[in-house]
Amino acid sequence: MSYFFVTTLQAFLCIALLCGVNWVRRAATLRPLVWVSLLALALGGWLGRQLPANQTLQLTLTGVEIAVLLLFLLTWRHPSSRLGYLWQGVLIFGAARHWVQDPNLGAVTTTHVLNTDLLLNITALVGAFALLALTAVLCAMLLRRMPRAQWPTVIAVTVLLLVPLVGDLLLLLMKLQVLPLTKALLSFVSRVTNNAPWFNWAGAALLLVLAACWLPELQRRRKTMAQTREPIPHRLASARYLGARRLLLTAGCAAVLIAAGQLYWDQVASQPPRLSEAKPVLLEKDGKVHIPIEQVRDGKLHRFVWVADDGKAVRFFVINRYPDKLRLGVVFDACLLCGDQGYVMEGNQVICVACGVHIFIPSIGKAGGCNPVPIEDWQSDDKELTLTKASLEAGVNYFSTVISMKVIDPVNGATLTNDKAEYKFSYGGKTWFFASEANYNRFRDAPEQFVPGEKEE
Repeated sequence: MSYFFVTTLQAFLCIALLCGVNWVRRAATLRPLVWVSLLALALGGWLGRQLPANQTLQLTLTGVEIAVLLLFLLTWRHPSSRLGYLWQGVLIFGAARHWVQDPNLGAVTTTHVLNTDLLLNITALVGAFALLALTAVLCAMLLRRMPRAQWPTVIAVTVLLLVPLVGDLLLLLMKLQVLPLTKALLSFVSRVTNNAPWFNWAGAALLLVLAACWLPELQRRRKTMAQTREPIPHRLASARYLGARRLLLTAGCAAVLIAAGQLYWDQVASQPPRLSEAKPVLLEKDGKVHIPIEQVRDGKLHRFVWVADDGKAVRFFVINRYPDKLRLGVVFDACLLCGDQGYVMEGNQVICVACGVHIFIPSIGKAGGCNPVPIEDWQSDDKELTLTKASLEAGVNYFSTVISMKVIDPVNGATLTNDKAEYKFSYGGKTWFFASEANYNRFRDAPEQFVPGEKEE
């Protein structure tokens, strides 16, 4: 499921349910209903783009939206069709204003020509609005047949929309210094705002609950069909039963599709690319890392990790930059701009995980931009690639991952772990760890007493 499909549902699903409630006691004609909806969508989107980011204005609009929802709660039972069209436009207008404020909507296309990405994104938007229209119709049909569920439904959806609006209102009042900045208020605001995925989960759950409430009526119609023997009444009872079953199945499928889209987005589509496993390498007796050329000449990204003596995991990768000759790129799996989230290879593209920039493979090994940080002083021949300890140590500060390992306090021989030792000291090209401040001070004052043959750098 694409980002545009899921976020469009998040912005409009509760509004679609309210639109369904809006027509429970009113009659509507399809053509004006469609035109009112499209006009409200266009005007709301346009206004959302034009309004300045003024806190006082946003506070006023948030207050108006809260008042509008409360007014809808008081008038939704009125049978006037004109009032129904008015509420249809107002509800969609407000949702559209919020929807277009998502900065990522500009990524519907990155070019000015019709391409595959644009077609897929437009299809996702059309699919989302079609599902929203179906949800509104299903909600209206179910509630017309279940009058007792009408008030609980409208109250539940209204509260679901009011809670984040109240959070936004409180946040704006704190920003304008009308309300004090307290821990309790901040905790409440953080809990109720920026939880857009819950609109999809709650909307799908509500639709499923309505479908479950329809089950007894389905069973009753099935029983009536089975008991009716006369041909014409039997056909009528059978038609009523089949219609009730279609309504139940359609509502259930719509709820499952909404929940499945959100679940797929949460668990798969929104997750950053996973780095391939890094192969551990060690320093040989000559103080160098040796990597056979045959392992890295195939043009793929080969990731390695070397653990420094302080436990810092230094990742680097090697890639042959040209398909017809051996021209290695040997770089740290980190960027000066984006940090140590690393790079992945998809097809024949190397991509920065942090920002999604595609790296021109022949440029790997050169400094600048989002290119990975080059490693200096490596050497290669037809058989192997070698890297020195000093060249790898130059990348320690680019990485944050620390591998837990056992270390020995050189003063009293105590065993501890590097990630829990409070005191450490660099001497003789190595990091030493200490179990206490006293041991740390003794070592720092006279390290040669505890490391025979070493000389301070």
